[in-house]
Amino acid sequence: MIRFALLFLFLLTSLFAGSKPNVLFIAVDDMNDWTSTLGGYSGKVHTPNLERLARMGMTFSNAHTASPVCCPSRTALMLGLRPSTTGVYNNGQWWLPHLPDAVSLPMHFKRHGYETMGAGKIFHHSAGFNPPAQWDDFQRLVFQDDPWFRGHKLNYPWSTPEKYPKGYPFSGLKGTPHEGDWGVIPGLVESEYDDSKSVDYAVRALGKKRDQPFFLACGIFRPHLPWYAPKKYFDLYPVEKIKLPEITVGDLQDVPPQGIKLSAARRNEFLNIKKHGKWKDGVRAYLASISFADAQLGRLLDALEKSAHADSTIIVFWSDHGWHLGEKNHWHKSTLWEEATRIPFMVSVPGLTQGGARCSRPVDTLCVYPTLIELCGLKPRKDLDGTSIVPLLKNPEIQWDIPAVTEYKRGQCAVRSERFRYIRYSDGTEELYDHSKDPNEWTNLAAKKSHRKIMDELGRSIPKEFAPDAPSKGAYRFDPKTYTWTHKKTGQITEGEKK
Repeated sequence: MIRFALLFLFLLTSLFAGSKPNVLFIAVDDMNDWTSTLGGYSGKVHTPNLERLARMGMTFSNAHTASPVCCPSRTALMLGLRPSTTGVYNNGQWWLPHLPDAVSLPMHFKRHGYETMGAGKIFHHSAGFNPPAQWDDFQRLVFQDDPWFRGHKLNYPWSTPEKYPKGYPFSGLKGTPHEGDWGVIPGLVESEYDDSKSVDYAVRALGKKRDQPFFLACGIFRPHLPWYAPKKYFDLYPVEKIKLPEITVGDLQDVPPQGIKLSAARRNEFLNIKKHGKWKDGVRAYLASISFADAQLGRLLDALEKSAHADSTIIVFWSDHGWHLGEKNHWHKSTLWEEATRIPFMVSVPGLTQGGARCSRPVDTLCVYPTLIELCGLKPRKDLDGTSIVPLLKNPEIQWDIPAVTEYKRGQCAVRSERFRYIRYSDGTEELYDHSKDPNEWTNLAAKKSHRKIMDELGRSIPKEFAPDAPSKGAYRFDPKTYTWTHKKTGQITEGEKK
């Protein structure tokens, strides 16, 4: 094993001419498997730049999020620790004051001689989730394309509140929360969207010569709600050609009450969409947002190809979780089913990954942290929960007995192997789906005694202990000017400006 590790380190050193490779770290928000590279959508989807990236490296076709919610998903990937380890299970929990000694992915690179830069949504996006000390430089989202967000001063103190643009709601759908809106904002050109500006930052960074290796993160907010995108991306998807997801009557009849409860949170939103005949319009808006995000990816790839860093830069592309658009009668994330957990995940390592390669082995996003530090020859971390996938990058067909694990709220998990999805809720109730015969997860097999052995085997990957919930944001007084948190009861102060 030691001999193999030394050989691998030698090969990497040779690949990058004795210097450490750079990392281009690209995150998208709420992108499910409705891409041309994964085939989750039954119609035509326009994602040419994802196809382009796929030709450059390896596509993981069975990749899954650590959690189907933004904050716990991103916290898990960026810290290399599962929600069951940290206690960060929802969007209302700040990670840093709860885990002041945690070393994030960019911080680890920063401590090992890398210049760390970023823009857009990498950690969860509002103030308090992305402390300045994690980076040498970072450009924040200002939500130029979404005035509603700008009205939330506590969350975005650097933004200027503005009213809704004339014509809101652009979907023509009343009775839906603002975040569920979609359409084209009149008079807003593509270059003024936040995603365009985040990519502008990354393009400038890639165009500079540097004396030290860099870790450059670019967070693309789309296809996160609201689904606002320039008109040309909507024009790619005529409404009459939109195909709706396959559904079946009585799909939820064999789902335990706890599973139904979790998926019911945004059901009224979906019912309202169907009531007003807007289902196809919503699907169209999601697809338009995916294509807009894909175009931004293309700008990043163009900039990298033109730069002096093309042959020395590792690319990692990932989404924080998936999204339902009617599957299992659900319209959102926040479930333990396939559409909420499966994500696009691609890795390109010059000289190592074979272009166009695909891997069907199950992986989850806890693999990102240990994989990157291994590829870059940084000091290993024994305290991380994930497993490096470097062996899969070298050979996607090797035996791989590590399933993907997704956690949603405390004590609830999904385990995904190549063939099966096993779900265990906090009350002990279960679901089991055989993806070789039931890719839509319509038939719960958990009640069949013949499948008990399979469920027990998959269940061994579920954490044996779940950390208590981290304190909510309300437990602290947060000062966005100084980036300090003061615990209201203990008076303990955590600083996020310096670390």
